[in-house]
Order: sequence, then structure tokens, then C-alpha cells
Amino acid sequence: MGYKHRPLDEDEARAQVDVPQFMLKVVRGYERSTILCDLVRAGVSDLVIKEAWSGPARLQLFHHVAAPLADLPVLEVVSASHILTDLTLTRPVPVHNYLEAEEADS
Repeated sequence: MGYKHRPLDEDEARAQVDVPQFMLKVVRGYERSTILCDLVRAGVSDLVIKEAWSGPARLQLFHHVAAPLADLPVLEVVSASHILTDLTLTRPVPVHNYLEAEEADS
């Protein structure tokens, strides 16, 4: 991304950062069986925007055996921003339990 190309409005930067964060929590037991497989959501609190910039950017994906993202075609970089913040992630909240859903389908 172009270094400090254009200042980004603080409200726009806040809108980009202050969104729910989703993560997949997978825990395996001693026998390598999955004992926990949840989709969890965490929010953002105590958000302080220190700097925010936008500008032209390129995307470079690297090949990795466990994450084949580099196989995806990148057609266009729509936007890019660099936002420096202080923030706190809130406690994760389970949204969906994949193991319970699998048992219900059986």
C-alpha cells in the first residue's frame, strides 16, 4: 500500500474496525478426535483511532500447504486502508456449534 497516501476520515476508520470478528475454534482431544468445533464472535471495545490512511495497494498471496489461498484468483483490489489503533477484543461468544449440528443431522 502507498505509505500515508491519503488521510482516512476517523469515522470511516472506526466503521471499518468496529465490526464483529468471527473465528473458528477447534479443539482436538488426545486421540485426535474433535471435541470442540465452534464458530465464535468477538467484538471491539475501548477503540482509539491513532492514525488512518487509505491509498492504492497490491495483493500478494503465498503458497502454503495448509492454506491454499494463493490458488484464488485476485481480480481486483477494491480498497486498502492502514489503521493504527488501540483496542480490546471482547470475550468470544459461541455463535454455532458444528458438533451439535452434525449430531442433529444424523
